[in-house]
Amino acid sequence: MDVVVLIGIGLLTGVTTVLFGFGGGFVAVPVVVWADAVLGADAMRVATATSALVMVVNAGFATAVTPRRVLRALRGSRTLLLLLAAGASVGALATRLAPAGPARWAFVAYIALTIVDLLLRPGFLRPRTRVEAAPEAPRPLPAALGAPVGAVAAFLGVGGSVMTVPAMRRAGHTMRVATALANPLTLAIALPATAVSLGGAALPAAVDAHLHLVGLIDLRAASALLLGALPVIAVLRRRPPRIPDRTYAWAYVGLLAVAVVAMVLPGR
Repeated sequence: MDVVVLIGIGLLTGVTTVLFGFGGGFVAVPVVVWADAVLGADAMRVATATSALVMVVNAGFATAVTPRRVLRALRGSRTLLLLLAAGASVGALATRLAPAGPARWAFVAYIALTIVDLLLRPGFLRPRTRVEAAPEAPRPLPAALGAPVGAVAAFLGVGGSVMTVPAMRRAGHTMRVATALANPLTLAIALPATAVSLGGAALPAAVDAHLHLVGLIDLRAASALLLGALPVIAVLRRRPPRIPDRTYAWAYVGLLAVAVVAMVLPGR
């Protein structure tokens, strides 16, 4: 039954990858925490590592099928991408060393603060007027954001989109473009995070004997999530739904709220 549920959640992950640039991050973490609840506090470590692998595949596939004209907005962002990767390496290492229990509540706190920020601060739900707006060409993301964004995203398993989509939205991009660009940025974070998570086992063998762990990654959960996600990504990238920009932004906030609720609810 777990596998069937994971495949079903994978379908949702595919939708959020295309429509919101999430790649699986904050959607996958609560689900894997639930599926591997027998691990106790260590379920959060496994969830963030598994989420990274799911994001590598989903974000990589979504990037590959994104129109080149959209990706051109990231020209000149090499330094940003390198710093995202460097920060992600540090964040993934910190996941191994930090106490597992507090990481779950750090995830909840970060997403909750993000929701508050999106609701209260202008620029996301309430874009600036034409008079107030920056020049027609949206501003690039500052490279200095790369290291902290990568570190936090990898440590919590939220994926870069939770931070980069709001930033790109406030820089002048529409939701459609901001979410599309979030996938290559998420890929820069997820690749080194996955590499770190694959290296060495961090859980006692007796604890994870019934799971399919490689390093900290639950391969069974990752495979089920990807089985559901990849076909959806392929279909939606070819025929993306037309969603009004303001509705798009509100849906983004709504999904963040669902993730918070899922993490607060007790496991099995």
